[in-house]
Amino acid sequence: MKKVKEKKNCVSVVIPALNEAEAIQGVIRSIPVERLSKQGFRVQILVVDNGSHDGTGELAKKAGAEVIREERRGYGRAYKTGFKKAKGQIIVTADADLTYPVEIIPDLVKMLVDQNLDFITTNRFAKMEEQAMSLRNKIGNSILNLTTRVLFFADIKDSQSGMWCFKKEVVQHIKLVSDHMPFSQELKIKTIASKKFKWVEVPIEYRNRVGEVKLNGWKDGFGNLIHLFRLRFKMYSA
Repeated sequence: MKKVKEKKNCVSVVIPALNEAEAIQGVIRSIPVERLSKQGFRVQILVVDNGSHDGTGELAKKAGAEVIREERRGYGRAYKTGFKKAKGQIIVTADADLTYPVEIIPDLVKMLVDQNLDFITTNRFAKMEEQAMSLRNKIGNSILNLTTRVLFFADIKDSQSGMWCFKKEVVQHIKLVSDHMPFSQELKIKTIASKKFKWVEVPIEYRNRVGEVKLNGWKDGFGNLIHLFRLRFKMYSA
Protein backbone atom coordinates (compact mmCIF):
# COMPACT_ATOMS: atom_id res chain seq x y z
CA MET A 1 0.00 0.00 0.00
CA LYS A 2 1.30 3.43 -0.91
CA LYS A 3 2.13 5.43 2.19
CA VAL A 4 0.23 8.69 2.54
CA LYS A 5 2.62 11.60 2.90
CA GLU A 6 1.74 13.65 5.96
CA LYS A 7 1.71 17.42 5.63
CA LYS A 8 2.81 19.86 8.29
CA ASN A 9 0.33 22.56 9.21
CA CYS A 10 -2.51 20.50 7.76
CA VAL A 11 -5.77 19.56 9.45
CA SER A 12 -7.63 16.50 8.19
CA VAL A 13 -11.36 16.44 8.93
CA VAL A 14 -12.44 12.79 8.73
CA ILE A 15 -16.16 12.06 8.31
CA PRO A 16 -17.55 8.51 8.05
CA ALA A 17 -20.79 8.39 6.05
CA LEU A 18 -23.41 5.78 5.22
CA ASN A 19 -26.44 6.98 3.24
CA GLU A 20 -26.29 10.58 4.50
CA ALA A 21 -27.36 12.35 1.29
CA GLU A 22 -29.66 14.72 3.18
CA ALA A 23 -26.94 16.17 5.39
CA ILE A 24 -23.48 15.53 3.97
CA GLN A 25 -23.17 18.71 1.94
CA GLY A 26 -24.38 20.81 4.86
CA VAL A 27 -21.70 19.29 7.09
CA ILE A 28 -18.93 19.89 4.57
CA ARG A 29 -19.98 23.47 3.84
CA SER A 30 -20.17 24.27 7.56
CA ILE A 31 -16.49 23.48 8.11
CA PRO A 32 -14.72 26.88 8.52
CA VAL A 33 -11.93 26.34 5.99
CA GLU A 34 -11.16 30.08 5.80
CA ARG A 35 -10.72 30.39 9.58
CA LEU A 36 -8.38 27.41 9.61
CA SER A 37 -6.46 28.93 6.71
CA LYS A 38 -6.04 32.17 8.67
CA GLN A 39 -4.67 30.09 11.53
CA GLY A 40 -2.03 28.78 9.12
CA PHE A 41 -3.52 25.39 8.31
CA ARG A 42 -4.33 23.70 5.05
CA VAL A 43 -7.48 21.61 5.24
CA GLN A 44 -8.24 18.14 3.95
CA ILE A 45 -11.92 17.21 4.20
CA LEU A 46 -12.04 13.44 3.90
CA VAL A 47 -15.36 11.62 3.66
CA VAL A 48 -15.23 7.85 4.08
CA ASP A 49 -18.20 6.48 2.15
CA ASN A 50 -19.01 3.22 3.92
CA GLY A 51 -21.05 1.70 1.08
CA SER A 52 -23.76 4.30 0.49
CA HIS A 53 -26.34 3.75 -2.23
CA ASP A 54 -28.05 7.16 -2.07
CA GLY A 55 -25.37 9.27 -3.76
CA THR A 56 -23.67 10.42 -0.55
CA GLY A 57 -20.19 10.11 -2.06
CA GLU A 58 -21.05 12.07 -5.19
CA LEU A 59 -22.68 14.84 -3.17
CA ALA A 60 -19.64 15.03 -0.90
CA LYS A 61 -17.35 15.45 -3.91
CA LYS A 62 -19.54 18.23 -5.30
CA ALA A 63 -19.30 20.01 -1.95
CA GLY A 64 -15.51 19.92 -2.16
CA ALA A 65 -14.54 16.88 -0.10
CA GLU A 66 -12.09 14.13 -0.95
CA VAL A 67 -14.03 10.85 -0.93
CA ILE A 68 -12.73 7.35 -0.39
CA ARG A 69 -14.91 4.26 -0.58
CA GLU A 70 -14.73 1.65 2.16
CA GLU A 71 -17.04 -1.25 1.35
CA ARG A 72 -16.29 -3.11 4.57
CA ARG A 73 -19.11 -1.92 6.78
CA GLY A 74 -18.50 -0.59 10.25
CA TYR A 75 -18.08 2.71 12.10
CA GLY A 76 -14.64 1.72 13.31
CA ARG A 77 -13.61 0.28 9.97
CA ALA A 78 -14.49 3.56 8.24
CA TYR A 79 -12.43 5.54 10.73
CA LYS A 80 -9.41 3.25 10.49
CA THR A 81 -9.43 3.68 6.71
CA GLY A 82 -9.88 7.43 7.04
CA PHE A 83 -7.04 7.81 9.54
CA LYS A 84 -4.68 5.96 7.21
CA LYS A 85 -5.56 8.32 4.36
CA ALA A 86 -5.43 11.48 6.48
CA LYS A 87 -2.59 13.77 5.39
CA GLY A 88 -2.76 16.15 8.33
CA GLN A 89 -0.76 15.85 11.51
CA ILE A 90 -3.94 16.98 13.25
CA ILE A 91 -7.16 15.03 12.75
CA VAL A 92 -10.68 16.19 13.61
CA THR A 93 -13.74 13.95 13.35
CA ALA A 94 -17.48 14.46 13.04
CA ASP A 95 -20.57 12.57 11.93
CA ALA A 96 -22.23 13.18 8.58
CA ASP A 97 -25.67 14.02 9.96
CA LEU A 98 -25.22 17.62 11.23
CA THR A 99 -25.34 16.60 14.90
CA TYR A 100 -21.85 17.87 15.71
CA PRO A 101 -20.88 21.58 15.59
CA VAL A 102 -18.14 21.48 12.96
CA GLU A 103 -17.97 25.28 13.04
CA ILE A 104 -15.93 25.00 16.27
CA ILE A 105 -13.16 22.99 14.60
CA PRO A 106 -10.79 26.01 14.50
CA ASP A 107 -11.34 26.50 18.25
CA LEU A 108 -10.54 22.85 18.98
CA VAL A 109 -7.41 22.97 16.83
CA LYS A 110 -6.27 26.19 18.54
CA MET A 111 -6.81 24.61 21.97
CA LEU A 112 -4.86 21.52 20.94
CA VAL A 113 -1.90 23.62 19.78
CA ASP A 114 -1.93 26.36 22.42
CA GLN A 115 -2.27 23.96 25.36
CA ASN A 116 0.12 21.42 23.84
CA LEU A 117 -2.54 18.70 24.03
CA ASP A 118 -2.51 15.38 22.24
CA PHE A 119 -6.20 14.51 22.32
CA ILE A 120 -9.45 16.40 22.79
CA THR A 121 -12.73 14.55 23.19
CA THR A 122 -16.14 16.16 23.58
CA ASN A 123 -19.14 15.99 25.90
CA ARG A 124 -22.47 16.05 24.06
CA PHE A 125 -24.54 16.14 27.24
CA ALA A 126 -23.38 19.63 28.23
CA LYS A 127 -25.43 21.43 25.55
CA MET A 128 -27.73 18.86 23.99
CA GLU A 129 -30.81 19.89 22.01
CA GLU A 130 -34.03 18.53 23.46
CA GLN A 131 -34.75 15.98 20.72
CA ALA A 132 -31.15 15.16 19.80
CA MET A 133 -31.16 11.87 21.71
CA SER A 134 -34.01 9.59 22.78
CA LEU A 135 -34.61 8.85 26.47
CA ARG A 136 -33.58 5.22 25.86
CA ASN A 137 -30.26 6.31 24.38
CA LYS A 138 -29.66 8.83 27.17
CA ILE A 139 -30.11 6.09 29.75
CA GLY A 140 -27.93 3.70 27.76
CA ASN A 141 -25.18 6.31 27.41
CA SER A 142 -25.33 7.03 31.15
CA ILE A 143 -24.79 3.33 31.90
CA LEU A 144 -21.86 3.15 29.46
CA ASN A 145 -20.33 6.34 30.88
CA LEU A 146 -20.56 5.08 34.46
CA THR A 147 -19.17 1.68 33.50
CA THR A 148 -16.23 3.32 31.73
CA ARG A 149 -15.41 5.47 34.76
CA VAL A 150 -15.61 2.51 37.16
CA LEU A 151 -13.71 -0.03 35.05
CA PHE A 152 -10.96 2.24 33.74
CA PHE A 153 -10.77 4.99 36.39
CA ALA A 154 -11.33 7.46 33.56
CA ASP A 155 -12.64 10.90 34.45
CA ILE A 156 -14.84 11.19 31.37
CA LYS A 157 -18.44 12.34 31.04
CA ASP A 158 -19.23 11.13 27.51
CA SER A 159 -17.51 7.91 26.52
CA GLN A 160 -19.47 7.59 23.27
CA SER A 161 -18.98 11.01 21.69
CA GLY A 162 -17.79 10.91 18.07
CA MET A 163 -16.19 14.35 17.75
CA TRP A 164 -12.47 14.38 18.54
CA CYS A 165 -9.45 16.54 17.73
CA PHE A 166 -6.04 14.94 18.11
CA LYS A 167 -2.52 14.59 16.85
CA LYS A 168 -2.26 11.78 14.32
CA GLU A 169 0.59 10.24 16.29
CA VAL A 170 -1.97 9.16 18.92
CA VAL A 171 -3.56 6.56 16.62
CA GLN A 172 -0.14 5.56 15.37
CA HIS A 173 0.90 4.54 18.88
CA ILE A 174 -2.17 2.63 20.08
CA LYS A 175 -3.67 -0.53 18.62
CA LEU A 176 -7.33 -0.09 17.74
CA VAL A 177 -9.20 -3.34 17.22
CA SER A 178 -12.94 -2.70 16.90
CA ASP A 179 -14.42 -2.23 13.44
CA HIS A 180 -17.84 -1.23 14.77
CA MET A 181 -19.53 1.09 17.29
CA PRO A 182 -17.21 0.27 20.23
CA PHE A 183 -14.40 1.97 18.30
CA SER A 184 -15.27 5.33 19.87
CA GLN A 185 -14.93 4.17 23.46
CA GLU A 186 -11.90 2.03 22.62
CA LEU A 187 -10.07 5.03 21.17
CA LYS A 188 -10.71 7.15 24.26
CA ILE A 189 -9.96 4.42 26.79
CA LYS A 190 -6.69 3.33 25.19
CA THR A 191 -5.56 6.94 24.75
CA ILE A 192 -6.24 7.72 28.40
CA ALA A 193 -4.90 4.42 29.73
CA SER A 194 -1.61 4.73 27.85
CA LYS A 195 -0.59 7.61 30.16
CA LYS A 196 1.48 8.94 27.24
CA PHE A 197 -0.91 11.59 26.03
CA LYS A 198 -2.20 14.85 27.44
CA TRP A 199 -5.96 15.05 26.94
CA VAL A 200 -9.07 17.01 27.92
CA GLU A 201 -12.82 16.68 27.48
CA VAL A 202 -14.71 19.81 26.39
CA PRO A 203 -18.46 20.60 26.25
CA ILE A 204 -20.09 20.99 22.84
CA GLU A 205 -23.54 21.50 21.39
CA TYR A 206 -25.24 18.33 20.16
CA ARG A 207 -28.02 18.80 17.65
CA ASN A 208 -30.95 16.95 16.11
CA ARG A 209 -29.75 14.69 13.33
CA VAL A 210 -30.78 15.17 9.70
CA GLY A 211 -31.67 11.95 7.90
CA GLU A 212 -32.40 8.39 8.91
CA VAL A 213 -31.11 7.06 12.23
CA LYS A 214 -28.58 4.24 11.71
CA LEU A 215 -27.93 3.37 15.35
CA ASN A 216 -29.54 0.17 16.62
CA GLY A 217 -30.04 1.28 20.22
CA TRP A 218 -30.41 -2.06 22.02
CA LYS A 219 -27.95 -4.04 19.90
CA ASP A 220 -25.25 -1.37 19.81
CA GLY A 221 -25.74 -0.46 23.47
CA PHE A 222 -25.33 -4.03 24.75
CA GLY A 223 -22.48 -4.58 22.29
CA ASN A 224 -20.63 -1.57 23.69
CA LEU A 225 -21.24 -2.69 27.27
CA ILE A 226 -19.88 -6.18 26.61
CA HIS A 227 -16.90 -4.63 24.79
CA LEU A 228 -16.06 -2.56 27.89
CA PHE A 229 -15.78 -5.65 30.10
CA ARG A 230 -13.77 -7.54 27.48
CA LEU A 231 -11.45 -4.59 27.02
CA ARG A 232 -11.01 -4.25 30.78
CA PHE A 233 -10.08 -7.94 31.08
CA LYS A 234 -7.62 -7.83 28.17
CA MET A 235 -5.92 -4.62 29.25
CA TYR A 236 -5.46 -5.55 32.88
CA SER A 237 -4.60 -9.22 32.37
CA ALA A 238 -1.92 -8.53 29.75
